[in-house]
Parts: sequence; C-alpha cells; structure tokens
Amino acid sequence: MLTKKIPPLKRFLVLVSRHASHLARQQYDVIVVGGGHAGTEAAAAAARVGAETLLVTQKIHTIGALSCNPSLGGVGKGQLVKEVDALDGLCGRAGDWAGIHFSILNRSKGPAVWGPRAQLDRQLYREFIQAELLSTPRLMVVEGSVEELLVSEPNPEEPGQHRVTGIRLENGSHPISATSVVLTTGTFLSGSLFMGQTTSPGGRIGDAPSGLSQTLRERLGLRVGRLRTGTPPRIVKDSVDLSLANIHPPDSQPIPFSFLNTHTHCKPEDQLPCYLTYTTPGVERVVRESIHLNCHIQQDTKGPRYCPSIESRVLRFPGREHQVWLEPEGLTSDLLYPQGLSMTMPPDIQLRLIREIPPLHRAEIHTPGYGVQYDFVCPTQLSPALQVKSTQGLFLAGQINGTTGYEEAAAQGLWAGVNAARQALSMPTVSLSRTESYIGVLIDDLVSQGVTEPYRMFTSRAEFRTSLRPDNADLRLTLKGFEEAGCVSSLRYNEAVRVRNTLQDALSALQALAMSTHKWKIKFPNISISETKSTTLSGVDLLQYKDVTFEMLASAVPECLSPYMEFSQRLKIEAVYRPYCDLQKKEIERIQKEENMALPQDLDYFTLPVSLSQEVREILDRVRPSTLGAATRLQGITPAAIVHLLNYVRPTKQKKRRSHKNKPDQREETEEELLERNASLPQ
Repeated sequence: MLTKKIPPLKRFLVLVSRHASHLARQQYDVIVVGGGHAGTEAAAAAARVGAETLLVTQKIHTIGALSCNPSLGGVGKGQLVKEVDALDGLCGRAGDWAGIHFSILNRSKGPAVWGPRAQLDRQLYREFIQAELLSTPRLMVVEGSVEELLVSEPNPEEPGQHRVTGIRLENGSHPISATSVVLTTGTFLSGSLFMGQTTSPGGRIGDAPSGLSQTLRERLGLRVGRLRTGTPPRIVKDSVDLSLANIHPPDSQPIPFSFLNTHTHCKPEDQLPCYLTYTTPGVERVVRESIHLNCHIQQDTKGPRYCPSIESRVLRFPGREHQVWLEPEGLTSDLLYPQGLSMTMPPDIQLRLIREIPPLHRAEIHTPGYGVQYDFVCPTQLSPALQVKSTQGLFLAGQINGTTGYEEAAAQGLWAGVNAARQALSMPTVSLSRTESYIGVLIDDLVSQGVTEPYRMFTSRAEFRTSLRPDNADLRLTLKGFEEAGCVSSLRYNEAVRVRNTLQDALSALQALAMSTHKWKIKFPNISISETKSTTLSGVDLLQYKDVTFEMLASAVPECLSPYMEFSQRLKIEAVYRPYCDLQKKEIERIQKEENMALPQDLDYFTLPVSLSQEVREILDRVRPSTLGAATRLQGITPAAIVHLLNYVRPTKQKKRRSHKNKPDQREETEEELLERNASLPQ
C-alpha cells in the first residue's frame, strides 16, 4: 500500500503562509530551526512524541528540497533510511513516492550489506515532505530567519553552563519561547558560496546564510570548525548524446524503503534508466590549466573524502579515468545530474571540462556547479541524545554536526527531535546503542570521536552489521520507538508486532521440520546435501544452503509453511544469518554492559583520585564520554585507564544493585579480563 495522497503544492503554500503570518502562540515545547532533511525529521518526530512544535525555515517552498543529488539510500545510507522509517520517519515513504529508479547496491554480497537506493523526482519528493508536515498534528511552520538564540542562566539542578529558552527572528518580532531548540542549519551556518574566484554569502545558491555561529562560539563557548562541499552543474538532457554512455536499467521489481509499503508509486515499467560514462585525459588537462582560477579548491578547509570534487579526484589520482553517472532529475525534468562532476571552477571552464567527456561533447549547462564552505560544531560536545552538554535545551542535528548526506542528516534529525520533545515534556531522554542500529553507530562515532572531515556512513563502521540488516530494522527499532521513545504510531507498532510474531512462528515451524539428510535428499535431489554423517537437519538448517529457498520448502511441506509465504525472503535471510548473530550475542551483551556504566557529566577528571596520565585526563575532560563504553572508543585512552575508570564507576553501580536481587549467573569482569579485552585500544 501507499500511505499518502499529495495535495496540490500551491494549496500547501497558501495554508502554511497563513500559519506564518498569524502565529497562534509565542510559546512552544520545541522549536526546530531549518527545513532540510534533519529539520523536517526533527519537527515531525517531536510532534509525534507529543510536543507542540514550531518549524522555522527561510523559505517554505524549499522544505524537503534535494539540494544536491536527487537520490536516497545506498550502501550504509540505505540502512539509515530503513531505520528512520522503522521509527516512523518521513524519508523512506517519501522515497517510495518520489522514486523513479530503484536498485539494490551490493547485491552480489550478503543481504547484510545490501544498499537500497532510489533515484528521485525532486518535485515529487519535496511535495510529499511538505504535505506530511502540513498534516502533522501539533506542528506549526513559519517562514523566517533566526537572528539569535535566547540564552539564560541554567537550571542549577541539571548539568550545563547555559540554557537556551527560545529564538528571535530577524524581522524584529517578539521572542518565541521554547523548552527545547533543535538547530539543523545544514550548510547555512556562516555559509559561503564559491565559483571560480567569486565568493558570496549563502548556504545554497539563492539562499542566505545563517548568522548563528557567533552566538554558538562566543555566547555559548562551543568549539566551531569549518568544512566544505560542492555540487555539480545541471546539464540540459537534450544536449547529451546518451548513446555514447552505458545504460544501467533499474531493478525490474522495485523494493520499497518503507516497511508500510508493499509497492512504490512509480510502476516498474515507468522507471527511468541511469547512464555511466568516464572522464578523459582532456578533463585532467582542463583542471590543471584552470587551478589558479579556483580559490575553493586551493583552500585547506576539509571536504568530503567519499564524494570529492572532480578537481580533487584528478589532483589526487592523476592519470586515471573516473566514473560519471548521468542521472535523471525527474519523470518530466529536462535536466541530468552528472554525479562525480562536482566542481567549483568558473562557469566557462566548467563547460569546457564537461565537453571533454564523449556523451557530453555538445552538452549545455543549465546551472553551473559551485562549492560551499560552512561552520560546524565539533560533535564531541554533544551527548548521545544530541543535546549540547554545556547548554540545557539545545540540540543539534545534521551537517552542523560535521556529517554529509541526506540520510545521515535525517537520522540525526529524528533522534534529536525525539529527545528534544521528551525533555520538553519532562521525560528522560533515550539513546540508541551501536549494537542495535546504524543510527546508534552514527551518533556514537560523532559524539565519541568527532570529525576531521565530513562524516559518511558505511556498513564497515558497524561492528555488528550481520545483525543490523536493512530487512530487520522494523524488528530492531519499531517496538522500541513505540514503547520507549514514543515516536511510533500505533498503526506501525501493531504491524511490527504482527510481523515479529509471524516470523517467530515461521522459524519455529522450520525448526520443528526435522529430517535426516537422506530424507531431505529425496525431497531435493538437485541440492548438494552432504550425507557423510548421519545427522538430522531442520528446515532452518536446510534454508542456510545457498540453492534452497523458502518457496522450495513450502512446496515440499505446504501444510506447515504455506501460511508464511509473505515473508519468504526475510525468512531466508534470517536463517542464513542466524549462526553469525548467535556468535555475536556475547559481544553485544558485553558492549551493552559497558554502555550501562554511566560516567557523570560533571566529573572533574583533573582531580579524580585514580591513576590517569595528564594526556588521558585532558582527553576525557574535552570529550566527556557519557559511558564507559564510549570512553573505550576514544583515541588515546589506554586499557589501563579504562580499568581505573571501571574501578571508579563500579562502586556506584554496586550500590544500586544492592537494592535489587542479583541473578545467580551474574558475574563482574575482573580487571585482568577487562584489560585483556581492551588490549587492542590505542596505547
């Protein structure tokens, strides 16, 4: 099923503009600043939790805009989209509605590292997000630019040196108060646009920057850095000779991002192809001849390692040909997006460069590429709830935390919105462990290690990726989202419970379906089942064979398995990964144990009466890890230091345990065991 009918965009703008000009109140539970991928997810999540929420954006019609590549998902990123959807977020369903080319990347590898991806229609995606926000209860949208944050003295009963109590808009209006404020300024925080030797203020072409950096740096004392990114020129489709490029069709059966959808809005036969071509030596020549005209590429500001500009790629890897994907921007769009050709040289040089590529030898540029430099807040200053540790009521999400990509922004936005709302409603904040989600990995990496370049998610960042698969995000997160976070609807929760129970019943039926290898061989003579040992195999065991599908088993034993055909692929994946997931359980339990050992945020590490080096004390004081587990992942923290911290944390934990009955099999790790286990940490 598809879950949304889109009202006309013009009607949406009229309705929201009416909201913008007549704010019904000057006090909200949560204010979200920014209408990009982080901001829209944050605002919707806060409202779902139950907070009266205000979303402030510079231009209402750009809410949900795809500023760069019109695509969603990919390796690592697709996992984030599935998890955001499992927590009732927007981007997965929006992708299903706006997708025009669906594919599963990494399909030649195991399902744990498959990357669901879709090319999107820019207009359809933006309209879906806007329609969702308009129909969300307790959510108001206002057009404006935030001039300053309202800062007051902190609540003495809570950690922090300041407290944010609201915002003031640039138009000089009355202050708008809130218990929690979420900043999702993207590339707009003191943003500058670069094209050749020309520089202008802005976070995106046609949009002014945000001036909140000074408040964050000087008033709140936050450490602020600077990063850069860029976007390629948009090319007129009719000027491209696509016959000279390699065509890449979409998957014949699109797989939706959302667990609520059984099919996508775009019919399989209506999907559009993408095209692959390559750079030539002429591209490298143009880059080198024009480097003196490109001030953006000459600066030291760090750019994205995994989505670099064509200038960076040529200079770093001379003499190579580089992939260029020609991707559609919409079903009716007359533009192509040349992924891999992000550039910041003057427009006339950009035209020279693209015409060195055979399919683009007569291409025309509709909009030239440009670079953006922007401020970000060092994310080690945040808690796992994405709240600024030193400032009560202030949450940050998206590129302001040093990440890159729509999916990373959406994931942070949702979780920041959840916790901002929970704090505003006097509920405890919640966290996601890296053992249970890619969102947990993302947030833990940011707050524990910080960034030196724009952070992008990969499956290799997750230690337990065999458990954190795209197919089981609903089982991992939807129940927690409903029961603990409060951000999931009862409709989605009931569906997740149904799926969980059905899968458990199906796996039980498979496990009970036990036969000797000889009998299985009779049923499936074409399957190579070893008979060297006289043993019994269950249906789960047999499903782990590469050439065995659930459909084959169901046809052989229909009375037991036919009721579960709806989940045939999921059952195959569950069976294949079951041995690996069982092996990981002990390691997951160990990490969860460490994550439960909290380190007080007001701890004075310089006077702590334990044996720690000055360097270790400085690292702990600067980062202020929230748990012992987070401390183990800090570069420069030795295994011995972890043991000493454990000895400090343990007495507090023991006092709490005295009030509860201990289970007979519970046992504390010894110092020697903990030291041995952390021996691989940086010394």
